[in-house]
Parts: sequence; C-alpha cells; structure tokens
Amino acid sequence: MTTVAAYAAPAAKAPLERSTIERRAVREFDVLIDIKFAGICHSDIHLVREGWGEAIFPMVPGHEIAGVVSEVGPGVTKYKVGDRVGVGCMVDSCRECENCEAGQEQHCVRGAVQTYNGIGRDGEVTYGGYATHVVVDENFVVRIPDGLSLDVAAPLLCAGITTYAPLKQWGAGPGRKVAVVGLGGLGHVGVKIAHALGAEVTVLSQSLRKKDDGLKLGADHYYATSDPKTFEELAGAFDLIVSTVSAPLDLGAYLSLLRTGGALVNVGVPEEPITFHPFSLIVGNKILAGSMIGGIPETQEMLDFCAAHGIGAEIELITASEINEAYERVTASDVRYRFVIDTATI
Repeated sequence: MTTVAAYAAPAAKAPLERSTIERRAVREFDVLIDIKFAGICHSDIHLVREGWGEAIFPMVPGHEIAGVVSEVGPGVTKYKVGDRVGVGCMVDSCRECENCEAGQEQHCVRGAVQTYNGIGRDGEVTYGGYATHVVVDENFVVRIPDGLSLDVAAPLLCAGITTYAPLKQWGAGPGRKVAVVGLGGLGHVGVKIAHALGAEVTVLSQSLRKKDDGLKLGADHYYATSDPKTFEELAGAFDLIVSTVSAPLDLGAYLSLLRTGGALVNVGVPEEPITFHPFSLIVGNKILAGSMIGGIPETQEMLDFCAAHGIGAEIELITASEINEAYERVTASDVRYRFVIDTATI
C-alpha cells in the first residue's frame, strides 16, 4: 500500500478537502500512473451530493484521468514506464460475460467496477482521479496519442466517449442531420465529434448566449429552445438528437423534432424522472434511447479519432484549492467548457 495525496468529500454534500488515501501495491498486471490532470464531470457533483442516491464516503471523485506510467507489474505487456495514458469511468469488470467479451465492459452483467464510489473485486472501495497517483489493471487503461495534450485529453475519458459512442452507434455522418442538446461539458465535445464525423450539426440550447462558441466548435446551426418558434421551425428536421443535459426535458417536444425513424438519445441524467406520452414515439416510428460510456476498445478508438482530427476539450485549468468553487460554477453553467484540475497542486 502507498499513501498518496488526494481531494476527498468526507460526507455527502460536504466540501472537498485535502486528504490522503491508500493505493494498493502494484500487482502483476497493474499500472501505476502519475496523474497529471483530472477533469471535473457533472457526475462528480451528482455523486458527492447524493443526487443519484446513496454513495460511499469519504469519496475521491474523478473519472477523467490523464497521466504518465511510472511503474508496471511484472505481467504487464501493454504499457511501459513513460507512456501517456488515461483512465475513464471504470477500472474493472468480470471479463467473462457476453458483454465483457464483446468489448462492452461498461455493460458487464455482474457490474463494472466504477473508478470511484465503487467496490473492487478485491472488496476495497475505489477512489478516483482527484489524487496524485492511481493503480489500475492494464486492461482498463487506454493510451493517449502523442497528438493530444494531456490536459485537453482528460475530459475525453468521459465527455468524449459519452458522446462518441451514441454518435457512432446511431450513424452520425455525411448526409445526416444531428442535433446536440446543451453546449456544456459533454455537448461541446459532442459538437466537435459530430462535425468531424461529417454530420450537419445543430446545437439546441436554452439561449443564444453561446452561439458564437457553438459555431466555432463546428456547429452549422444554433437555436434557442426557449423560443417556441424553434420547435415549429425544426419539426421533423433531425435524424438524431443527443441530449447531454442533466435538466428534465419535455421529451414530447424534442421527439417532434425527429424525422420518421429518428432517435433521441439521452446521455445526460436528470435527478428526477421524466414523463412523456407514447404517441410521441408511435407517430413517426421514433426511438427514445439511452447511452452510457463505451467499452475499452471504443474508448481507445475515440481517442485515436480525436487525435487524428485535432479534437480536445475546451478547458479551464484550475488548482485543487479551486475544486469547491468549480462545483458551484458547474451547477450554475458558468464554465467554458470543462474544468480540469492540475494535480500537481494537490
């Protein structure tokens, strides 16, 4: 065991504070990573504040981890000391079920082990990336291509794969009209990826406040959903809508924007249930779907794609002492577009 510095929430809704945690000794197939940067995801805030249910405390959040390998176990074959690597939302799975064998570890039948707020297969609580170091099995580590700076790559380990997976699954590409709901931490990366895939991209946001940003990031069109005319003008316009927001939406209104056979895919998770009338789906054979992250192979594919297209997150780099302030700013939508912690300040 090794003691490392971290920022932890001691209890639900409590401010995060500097602390120490124990990392396991490097096992045969483990990689020790010197964490350089850790992104702040809205999920971190939901979990620290128990917005999605009971959580485990003390909690060290962080599942957008970018760093450098500093030690490898004797059985490790994929990485060596000095490699640039990342860790996303999970650090283990059963590796035996149908989903794991298909490279869909995020849907492990026995439950993937979350990077933090989880229980590992060894029975130990997992702690995330708001720390100086982490130990992870090599099979749940991905390589960050040289073309990506570690700071802008960190958010891709959640925000990148969370938007890349549904865009790929639902066929975003040339000749397809794609809408991204929300231009935040997830949405801004989704716009970049959808544009790079060749789709015609529209941002649907509450206001036009970020319109200039959206167009610079690759959107072809930008509409305010607070304007009722938007839903009239865009009725039946889209093949695919990806909702990245964690606020409850009027699903019926958004489903009306789909073409026949179109799909509305949710990657944002409100804390409250949402209701809608089934006729919203039945008329036009429309699809309401959800999407998590991707498996390890698809996460690596996403990173390689982003490197090839020069895609990184738009970030605001902060010190560890600014984490609590950053949480308040995220909930107030006051960030463009992802806070990233410089872990050297922990």
